[in-house]
Amino acid sequence: MDIAFVLYPNMTALDLVGPYDVLSPGPDVTAHLVAATPDPVLAGSAMRLVPTTTFDELDHADVIVVPGGEPYDVLADGAVAAWLRKVHPTATWTTSVCTGSTLLASAGVLEGKRATTHWALRDLLASLGAEVSTDRVVRDGSVLTAAGVSAGIDMALTLAGILWGDTVAQGIQLAIEYDPEPPYDSGSVEKAAPEVVDFVRGVIASGFSADKDEAATA
Repeated sequence: MDIAFVLYPNMTALDLVGPYDVLSPGPDVTAHLVAATPDPVLAGSAMRLVPTTTFDELDHADVIVVPGGEPYDVLADGAVAAWLRKVHPTATWTTSVCTGSTLLASAGVLEGKRATTHWALRDLLASLGAEVSTDRVVRDGSVLTAAGVSAGIDMALTLAGILWGDTVAQGIQLAIEYDPEPPYDSGSVEKAAPEVVDFVRGVIASGFSADKDEAATA
């Protein structure tokens, strides 16, 4: 089973690493880190991830995992969307984490489908043709989408159960000791205090504004 984990600049590392650690040890899995070029991809401010193949070289995958991040430049560039349009029709499962769903939508994968994303980008996802859900993990046909960042682990465990059965999926959950007990109860926009929501919304908006400014001057 070939699983393609998509890399692109300014992606969020945990969006990829969480599902990677859940899915890559699965039975008969060959994991591919696929990007536009063979050059290392910067995730965040310092982490560099090295692709194992490129969009030109990999034209099929049984499972596709698209992480989120700051997707404005990637949406404008269109390289990820172009590759998804090529490989999605023959994939068994196409998945995303966080804002990765906006990249699926830009490729036409989510047209008329229910999907989720990071809470701050729901309007953007809706504008791209998806039927936006607030659920943490959404399955619509062969497409699985996860809400923000940490929800990628939930999505990957859901997919592991579909692929290999509940015992294997529960075993993976135990192996990675995924039994969260967070010190705060502010992990969703519905639970967080208004001032916390405003703070995070401002940080995200300023990041996307910077992306747009850079794209406009490129």
